[in-house]
Amino acid sequence: MRLPLVFALALLASQNLFAAHGVAMHGDLKYGADFSHFEYTHPGAPKGGAVRQSAIGSFDSINPFILKGNKASGLGLTFDTLTEQPDDEPFSAYGLIAEDIEMPEDRSWVIYTLRPEACFHDGSPITPEDVIFSLEILKTKGHPFYRAYFGDVVKAEKLGEHKVKFSFTPGVNRELALIIGQLPVLSKAWWEGKEFDKPGLEPIMGSGPYRITDVEPGRSITYERVKDYWGTNTPVNNGRYNFGRLRFDYYRDSNVALEAFKAGEFDFRAENTSKLWDSGYDSPALAAGMIKKELIPHQQPTGMQALAFNTRRSIFKDRRVREALGYAFDFEWSNKNLFNSAYTRTESFFSNSELASSGLPSEEELAILKPYKGRVPDEAFTQEYKAPSTDGSGNIRANLRKAVGLLREAGWKVKNGKLANERTGEQMSFEILLVQPAFERVVLPFARNLERLGIEARVRTVDSAQYENRVRDFDFDMVVQSFGQSMSPGNEQRDFWASASADEPGSKNIVGIKDPVVDELIAGIISAPDRKSLVNRTRALDRVLLWSHYVIPQWHLRFFRVAYWDLFARPSVSPLYGLGFDTWWVDPAGEARIKAYRGK
Repeated sequence: MRLPLVFALALLASQNLFAAHGVAMHGDLKYGADFSHFEYTHPGAPKGGAVRQSAIGSFDSINPFILKGNKASGLGLTFDTLTEQPDDEPFSAYGLIAEDIEMPEDRSWVIYTLRPEACFHDGSPITPEDVIFSLEILKTKGHPFYRAYFGDVVKAEKLGEHKVKFSFTPGVNRELALIIGQLPVLSKAWWEGKEFDKPGLEPIMGSGPYRITDVEPGRSITYERVKDYWGTNTPVNNGRYNFGRLRFDYYRDSNVALEAFKAGEFDFRAENTSKLWDSGYDSPALAAGMIKKELIPHQQPTGMQALAFNTRRSIFKDRRVREALGYAFDFEWSNKNLFNSAYTRTESFFSNSELASSGLPSEEELAILKPYKGRVPDEAFTQEYKAPSTDGSGNIRANLRKAVGLLREAGWKVKNGKLANERTGEQMSFEILLVQPAFERVVLPFARNLERLGIEARVRTVDSAQYENRVRDFDFDMVVQSFGQSMSPGNEQRDFWASASADEPGSKNIVGIKDPVVDELIAGIISAPDRKSLVNRTRALDRVLLWSHYVIPQWHLRFFRVAYWDLFARPSVSPLYGLGFDTWWVDPAGEARIKAYRGK
């Protein structure tokens, strides 16, 4: 029986509880209880139209929840979660499947009240049993990421027809109440008698705005908007998911995909190669105004893109060796000669945000780092991190001299033109594994500079399936890796850097970091009581990671580079922390114009 409103509110107050339509990690929510849509969406956007996008490589599975298999693009569109996060707040969550959120001040548990109208694609209602099943199956048979991410969710229980309570491991982890809201909800009935941890090509019952309608293994996957989608008019979805049909076509590599794009084979492309951005789109369609190129600014953290060491390899265990190899990467020359000076050198794992460390440590940061004196690099206390730099001429003799000095300190010396370990006689030789041919022009000059140090660095480009398998199993020496970040780092940092994830196949701790200090710094971030402490604790972690030289930083860009056939319209307001492509729609007039042009 539902309690009278006045009595219910009094009961919540007496227990010091919080109940609302959403929850913020720190501070207040931007959107009130009566909000109808996010401000970067257009509620009146027309629905319909067909949009084609590209993907690289191949796929052999449409089960996105397990480690095995190469997953198709776009699968998240078919599944709903308890809550939705807007792209214009650092970290807040508003109800999607859940219409109400209750929790105590210490956030030791949370209760989600499910919307009665929430249902799966077959019309069956989403129940507390489905939510509980989803958590249990993902933690026991899902991708290892879920075991780590939801690891501190110790209990899920049904409280009523529409209520689910999650209880958390004792301790301070304010983020868990929001994290559990990201749980994809699966149909318990649909999975009955099926093998969850087996990759396959059978569409999984979902509840999201799209359903899979066609699968050509390794070639394409097509989604259609669910016409009677239950969540269309929820505030978090109002004005989103406007395309009637979405198709992802697979191409061998990015260069082939670009030529297909110019020929009109697909409609939208995000570009990550500056050379192609500058001149690769030249075509009759671009000259005729049918293709548009646009730089869309954003304020989201750009994270860290870098050459990442696998410290499980003996040659990379010494910090001085890793630092030395960083002096052989000539960013300034690459930026000038390969990228038309388009990029900014990355010098933080949380670049383009207030979370990035800069200058000398503040008093607050020093207080955080002081207990670890002698256990972390001394430079973290006394110096501002700066990546090795050059004048861009290609002459890096001074940098190589610094590298030689560091290598000698670490016990490596050139003998007969080869760098060898003085104690073991082992020669320094390793492979740089790539999946994108476009990176060869960046890595090959780096390899030539390493050769001047007596190091053999072999560059090998493999197909996406082999690459994914090798990285998943940590079967590599060095790779180009991106570590994406949000405005509110937390539990996902365990997957990036924590000791527990270092030996977990498929984890994002590809570097292989096993450092108790890093583990404790991550715990401090997770338990941060307010935004200010979160920022300082993140900056402290950033300094330790940087000065440990786990990666050779590359570059970042503060814009989205997008090219598209001129058949789209979009809201006048762009989200601060995302591209917001799910808020665009097909303009009927533009679609007709493009169709006529392609028909010629």
